[in-house]
Amino acid sequence: METLWILGLLLSICSLSFSQECNQQLLENVDFPGADIKFVFSPDANHCQQLCTQHPSCRYFTFSRADWIKDNSYFRCYLKTSPSGQPTVKTQLQGVTSGFSLKPCSSESKPCLPQLYHNVDFYGADYQSLFTADYDECQRACTRDPACQFFTFINGAFTTESIRYKCHLKFSWSVPVTSILVRTTGLVSGFSHNTEITQEVKPACEGKLFPSTDIPGNDVVVLPAVSPEHCQTLCSAHPVCTYFSFVRYNNFNCYLKNNKNEMVPKAKEGVTSGLPARFCQLDTSWLKATYEGVDFRNDDIRNELKDDADTCQKTCNDDPTCQFYTYVKANIFDREDWRRCYLKRAITIPAPPKVTKLANAVSGFQLRNCGHVYT
Repeated sequence: METLWILGLLLSICSLSFSQECNQQLLENVDFPGADIKFVFSPDANHCQQLCTQHPSCRYFTFSRADWIKDNSYFRCYLKTSPSGQPTVKTQLQGVTSGFSLKPCSSESKPCLPQLYHNVDFYGADYQSLFTADYDECQRACTRDPACQFFTFINGAFTTESIRYKCHLKFSWSVPVTSILVRTTGLVSGFSHNTEITQEVKPACEGKLFPSTDIPGNDVVVLPAVSPEHCQTLCSAHPVCTYFSFVRYNNFNCYLKNNKNEMVPKAKEGVTSGLPARFCQLDTSWLKATYEGVDFRNDDIRNELKDDADTCQKTCNDDPTCQFYTYVKANIFDREDWRRCYLKRAITIPAPPKVTKLANAVSGFQLRNCGHVYT
């Protein structure tokens, strides 16, 4: 009996190690049915694989290609997971490509995405448009603008003549954004000290904050943030944010706002407002701080037992995939969670909110991650 138990344990360990091996293979016309976490839009299987790699719990995926004909659900990247890290079922299915997360591989945190997509629209997320001679010039404009992550260009054969040669620059978050932030006694949260806020080298500056001040209205998006400085960093990264208000008493909400014509502040306790910094580097000491009584909920990569919050912080720093963490101290109700260190991350590669077919449109990504810099 003991021999059988040991054999079973060894098989379990081998199975786990196999599931953690680097597997870059893409399987055309193979479906991994079920076990979906969510779906996100993507233009091809390689980009879908990068999304799966950056999603904290995705282990494998199925992508519906442009030649998917059963319905209109093409360009969908189905992120999936299982306890073993492997799909339990594989079936033949025309029009899809499946594959595995590159987490076990030495994958790039900022992958180069040089592919151009003809007759494809990266719908939405526009922040600026201009007219350019061709899609190469549009891609150069996107690459040169630090806020631009992807683009769609309308060529000279497009049906509507008035928007021919129009280049749409588009935005997605390149800095980590926590999905849910909740006040919770007994927890400590923080960020990896290696988190990169900007790819540019900028002179240092002191941010402009207005304590006990609200700037009501003109909201663009509401995000969780742990401090006014964190909120200011988010505003500085968003291309249309002209100012912000941070509300501490309401679960740390950061209101990014847009009004280029006026700013009307009002006195209000518990609210700090401020301005973005576009051309200088703000103080990043908020990244080094720890936040007592704060839970960065969800976005877990994994959890480990650690003696204290400082060790949890160091574990996050040492893991290149970790962007932020939450540590459970040994004084909360549920003893099973005592001393648990939850390592977390968010998707930061360029990610269009929707991908659709559109005749005479060309879409693509910025080339900064490919080493291209246009001055």
